[in-house]
Amino acid sequence: MQFDPNARAPQPSSEVSRISTILQRLNQNMQRDDLVQKTTDQLRNLLQVDRVVLYYFYKQWNGQVTFESLSDPQYSIYGSSGPDECFVDAYAEMYLAGRVRAIENIETAEIHDCHRDFLRDLQVQANLVVPILTSKRLWGLLVAHHCDSPRSWLDTDIHQMQTAAKTLAAADSIRQER
Repeated sequence: MQFDPNARAPQPSSEVSRISTILQRLNQNMQRDDLVQKTTDQLRNLLQVDRVVLYYFYKQWNGQVTFESLSDPQYSIYGSSGPDECFVDAYAEMYLAGRVRAIENIETAEIHDCHRDFLRDLQVQANLVVPILTSKRLWGLLVAHHCDSPRSWLDTDIHQMQTAAKTLAAADSIRQER
């Protein structure tokens, strides 16, 4: 009998199954990440805004910016979690119901002071927010920021954001999450 260094011992089926499951999840995550990045990049170019981000909810009304497309690196808010005291159950319920929020000018909009201060800190002057709704939950928010000046959002801007949010929500890698 000769020793073969390339030979492998038979793997128990449970270990093979675990490895297969891990590889499947990695593949789904890579597909999701690629789709989200392409979507945010396309939206930023179409809308001609400074920043488009995905705010992902990792647990009940807690989340953070997990993807961003930027016109300039100075606008990065990657990892930002936002002010918890501003995003309360009432807002979550509105986004669960499909709320779209278009703010043309944060200085004149009727918004809470904590929200205005938060947007100022992010250099935002105009804001467009669309929910990403799966059959299971409010998965995230797709957000466009115009930082140079106030901006009147067009119906086509809102439609493009809604279409992108629906495309993301329908993706297998997002729809099947959790």
